[in-house]
Amino acid sequence: MVTSVTSSTDLNSLVNSSTTSKQTDAAAQQDRFLKLLVAQLNNQDPMNPMDNAQMTSQMAQINTVSGIQQLNETMKSMSTQFSAMQVLQGASLVGKGVLVESNTLTIKDGIAAGAVDLATKADKVTVQVLSPGGQVLDKFELGAQDAGMHGFQWDASSYQGTGAPTFKVTATLKGVAVTNTALAHDTVVAVGSSNGNMTLELAGRSAVAYTDVKSIL
Repeated sequence: MVTSVTSSTDLNSLVNSSTTSKQTDAAAQQDRFLKLLVAQLNNQDPMNPMDNAQMTSQMAQINTVSGIQQLNETMKSMSTQFSAMQVLQGASLVGKGVLVESNTLTIKDGIAAGAVDLATKADKVTVQVLSPGGQVLDKFELGAQDAGMHGFQWDASSYQGTGAPTFKVTATLKGVAVTNTALAHDTVVAVGSSNGNMTLELAGRSAVAYTDVKSIL
């Protein structure tokens, strides 16, 4: 389920509504307990009445249960409020570029950008740009690179395909393959919330969780 909050008024309404409902439930639970306790006292055996220790124990139990429930509901309310605040703060990301783990390129203004994250240094890094059908459209060298993220751009002005191109990175050190991760550049167009987690709507692909973003450019 995806929800969005556009103002602090919406946020307060959401939290206050949830809190009022939970407080009503807790009050109803305590009312039922007190009614049962009164009925038990009215119907007890006069020759063998409930002792004070037993009554105190029952009162302590309902107070403990009620306290735990109220604590849980308070934490849920805080979690809802935090999620909404996170979305409001995340609005500053709209329009910014991000890197996400993907080998699918997004073309913007005739340029497609990506990056490679190398596990160790490499003396040769090669990038192949592929059509949706797997045909090699272009190939270029990034040269020797240290471990870490390294970006690149591809001139896609002449690309006439209907699908998004992809890329493949080959990195080696003295002929031995170097582990690498393909990262695609995309632009944030909106932010939202799904199951309490902030999500980012991107221009050229499906929404991703904020935690999936490898870098903000």
